[in-house]
Parts: sequence; structure tokens; C-alpha cells
Amino acid sequence: MTAEGSIKHITVVGTGVIGNGWITRFLANGCHVTASDPDPTAEARTREAVQRAWLSMEEMGLSQAASQDNLFFEQDLKKALSNADFVQENVPEREELKRRVIADIDKYSPNEAVIASSTSGILPSTLQADCHNHPERVMVAHPFNPVYLVPLVELVGGEKTESQYIDKAKNFYDGMGMKPLVVRQEIEGHIADRLMEAIWRESLHIVNDGVATTEEVDASIIYGPGLRWALMGPFMTLHMGGGKQGMRHLLEQFGPALKLPWTKLEAPELTDELAYKVVTGTEEQTSDVEMERLEDRRDQFLIELQQLLEKYWPGANLLGKL
Repeated sequence: MTAEGSIKHITVVGTGVIGNGWITRFLANGCHVTASDPDPTAEARTREAVQRAWLSMEEMGLSQAASQDNLFFEQDLKKALSNADFVQENVPEREELKRRVIADIDKYSPNEAVIASSTSGILPSTLQADCHNHPERVMVAHPFNPVYLVPLVELVGGEKTESQYIDKAKNFYDGMGMKPLVVRQEIEGHIADRLMEAIWRESLHIVNDGVATTEEVDASIIYGPGLRWALMGPFMTLHMGGGKQGMRHLLEQFGPALKLPWTKLEAPELTDELAYKVVTGTEEQTSDVEMERLEDRRDQFLIELQQLLEKYWPGANLLGKL
């Protein structure tokens, strides 16, 4: 993994779980990172998080320039942005707060710096509405936890975003060992979160109606469609389910059934009873195992899974290689 192009100095604004994940990935790729967070305990928490994740990054492969010593903290936002080539914003998911912070980033950062928000649901046109200097460089760059291991990042431009900045961000994230996906138009929740929310909605209905426990719902994904989705995704999975004629045959055979009410379409009300079922169910699944141990297992699995995916899914070069 190596940092490419003219982007070398990254400012990360907000150092929660997502912000610290970005910091780890950027450092592992040889970038210099300045983190900014008003919380006086943020620096200690971030350095601990980076140190915990560093073993995983070493196993994935570090840039020759990678170093935890390239992390600096600056509570003053204006100072933190003074040398930024790229800004990754990760403050809490509150529209008013994000708009205010991004407007300040636009005000204080160098004119050519890309401003990327990790928001999972706020539209980029909304985020750039209060930017008066260069709103054309503001976009959404939505990652997935843990950011230092999961490669997908969704890039979404707003009404004022110029394509040159999307291209710049795409090239930058590609150099960070990620899989940037440019979303063609603004949409609430972008792409992957909308799909995950659909499964989450149906999962809540199934638990709420007493059809299955949280553990049984998880098992239905882990040992079934989840195995296939890691390689193929929903469309390719169904395409192969149609036999030699693929999706054409599948739709001809099962198309009429698509009109049946396969989903509830709306999420159930989160009553105290449903919340109790979900909370107690997930706590029983983990049997009081510390979260750190679960994170270590998850990270090791993700490393090995990506190695397997690289072996069997050569991306755009699939045709002709099977």
C-alpha cells in the first residue's frame, strides 16, 4: 500500500471510531496525518486505537513510509487545516453540526484541498450549502467499519461538486488500497447502507414477530447468502441461480412471484419489547466476551477473506481468466 500523487498531508476532523479508522489507514499508507478534535481525551484514545489496529495493517502490508510517528494532533481547527491536501470529516451525524464544521473547513483549508465527509446519510448538496469559498470540492466519501480493513468507499458529489475533485478523490482512495465507488446521483443512504437497512428492517420484523432469534437470523446470513455475496453480490448470485441462461431464465420463471409481498417495506416500531429482544439476543450471542476480542477475530477474518477474494475475484478483468 502506498500513498500516490500530490496528496501527502491529510487532516482528519473528528476522531471517533470512523475517524480513527481513517487515521490508521492513512498512516499505514505513508501519509502525514493531522487530527483535530475538541475532546481533550481524543489524542490518547486515537493513539491507542491506531496501536491496536497496527498489527492488522502490518499483516495487510505497510507502505515503506508508514509510521505511527506521522500522526499529529491540533485542537485548533484553523491550524489543523493550514497544510492539508485532503480533509476527511467525521464529526457526529447531526446535520447542523456537520454543515457548520464543513463550512469552517471550506473557510480555512487550502483552496485545492478535497473536502470529504464520511456521512452515512446526509446528502452532499446539503453539506456544501453553507460553503462560500469552494463548495465544488465538497463531497461524501462514505466508508465502512473497520475503515482500516474494509476497502469500499462511496463517493457522492453534490449539486456544486465538480468532477475533477471526484476524480482526485477516487485516485487518492485507490492509492490507499481502497475500492472507491462513484455513486451516480445523490440518494439518501447512498448504496450499500440502503441495502443493509433493507436487511436490518426485515431482521427486526422477523425477531419482533417471534419467527427467529437474533442468533438464528445471523446464522441464516452467515451460512447462506452471506457466503455467496462476499464473492458475487445479489445480482450475480441470482444470475447464477438461473442456470445456463442466467438472469433471463430466472426472471421468466420467478418474475410473477416478485409481485408477492416478500418484504414488510416499512420498519417495525422500536418498542421496548423489540429492543429487549434485540439487546438480550445479541448479548447472549457474545456470552459476555469482551468487545476487543470480537474485534480481533473480525479483523483477522477480514484480512483472510480479502486475501481469498483477491484470489477468486479479479474484478474488471474477470472475463477470460476463468
